[in-house]
Amino acid sequence: MTVSEMAHSDSTTVPAVTGERADLLDALAKHRHFLRFTTRDLTDEQAGLRTTASELCLGGLIKHVTTAERNWASFIVEGPSVMGDFTAMTEADWAERAAEFRMQPGETLAGVLAEYAEVARRTDELVATLPDLGATQPLPKAPWYEGDARWSARRVLMHIMTETAQHSGHADIIRESIDGAKSMG
Repeated sequence: MTVSEMAHSDSTTVPAVTGERADLLDALAKHRHFLRFTTRDLTDEQAGLRTTASELCLGGLIKHVTTAERNWASFIVEGPSVMGDFTAMTEADWAERAAEFRMQPGETLAGVLAEYAEVARRTDELVATLPDLGATQPLPKAPWYEGDARWSARRVLMHIMTETAQHSGHADIIRESIDGAKSMG
């Protein structure tokens, strides 16, 4: 089975890992937990509420983190083509991307969380089975990346953790604005 097939398999068990891989998965699991925890006991309507000056809502944050993790995990295996060329994006492309941060009609919190759990499972399986965390891919074309930079699988995983942790903090503020509940403290 190729790395790509492993990354997209329907297996429900992630092989046991130790060392660096276990540390990466443990840290990522903790950040994912805190992000999901901000949605505890909320309705679909509450998950879609904008409670700050920002456009962000809890369901939208989880959708964004899900998409980002899915894309970056695919990038590890398939390279920059899965990310697209950000320099060629149209106004409609950017509008579609912005919709990722909102709950859309028909979306449920349970559905958003289930999709996030599936993406997390696939990423965990990838981390456990990837032959080399040092393998690199060139970054996609985007004005915010260095023109010829390459990221290792390890660096991509750290980026996924950073994104998850940052948005978990955003989620905590949004949740506190809804009903005073906090993830910590």
